[in-house]
Amino acid sequence: MASNIDIQKKCEWCGVIFTAHKTSTAYCSHRCANLAYKERVRKKRVQEFQLKFDEEAKPHSEKEFLTPTEVSSFLGVGRTSIYRYIRNGKIKALRFDGKTLIRRSDIDKMFDYITACENNKPKEKAPITEFYTTADIKEKYGVKESWIFKVAKENNIPKTFSRGKTYWSKKHIDAYFAKKAPNPDITEWYSVAEIQEKFGMTLSAIYSFVSKNVIPKKKEGITVCYSKKHFDIAKGIATPEEPQYYTIPEAMDKFNLTRDQLYHYVKYHNITRIKVGKYTKISKSELDEFLAPPQIKK
Repeated sequence: MASNIDIQKKCEWCGVIFTAHKTSTAYCSHRCANLAYKERVRKKRVQEFQLKFDEEAKPHSEKEFLTPTEVSSFLGVGRTSIYRYIRNGKIKALRFDGKTLIRRSDIDKMFDYITACENNKPKEKAPITEFYTTADIKEKYGVKESWIFKVAKENNIPKTFSRGKTYWSKKHIDAYFAKKAPNPDITEWYSVAEIQEKFGMTLSAIYSFVSKNVIPKKKEGITVCYSKKHFDIAKGIATPEEPQYYTIPEAMDKFNLTRDQLYHYVKYHNITRIKVGKYTKISKSELDEFLAPPQIKK
C-alpha cells in the first residue's frame, strides 16, 4: 500500500532538506545513497587494513613465530638469503597451513654459536719487487712495444719508471700471458701460409673465417697459427668429436629437469662438473649413466 506520509528530513550525505515518504529514508536521492554506501565500504576496508597493519607492526620480539619476510626485516638481510639459510639448515623452519614459519627462539640460538668477529683490517698488499723491462717482454713473448702499452693500460698492469726506463710487474705480465696461452690439448696447427696453400684463401678471407668460427690461435714471435682440428671441422673436412660435457641448458633440455633438480643431482651424487669461463659444464658420461633408465639383468 502506498504511503502518503510527507516528512521533511535532512540528507545525511549532502545536508539538503528534502521531503521523505518513509521514516527510514536517510538520503535525498539515489546518488547520495550510493555515495554514502561507498564511503561505508571504504571505511570498513581502511579499518580492516589498519587492524592487519597493527598486527604486522607488532614487535618481532613479542611474536613466537615469524615469516621469512619478518625474519629478513629483523636480521636486515634479503629474503632470498633467509630461504638459503633454511635450505642449508642454518635456520630451522616448518611448513604450517601453506606458510613457512620460523620460531623466534631458534633465531636467538643462532647467535649463541657465533664467534665474535675480529676487527677486519685491510690486508697490506705485498710490494712488487720483480719486473720486466719493455725489451724483456718483447724478447720473451715476441710482441711489439706499442702492443705492450696498449694491453697494460687495458688490464691495469702495474708499472714504474726508473732512469729513463719503464718497468712492468713480472707477476702480472706472466699471469696475462698464461691466461692467453693456447690450449695445451691442441697439438697440430696451421700457419697462415699453409692455409693459403691448402685452401686457396686470401688473407682477408682467413681472418674473416677464423673470427666467425672462433678458431683457437697461438702466436710464436710474429707468426700466427690456427688450430688444425678446429679449422678442418669448420671447413667440413673433419668430424667434430663427441662432446665430453653438457652445458646446463643442454642437460636441462635433454632430461627435462629444472635447474634446481639438476644441481641437486650433481651435488649429492658427486657428478663431475667444471668451470669454463663463467659457464658450468657437467660430465656427459656420468650424467647419462646416472639418469639412464633402470634395467634388470637376466
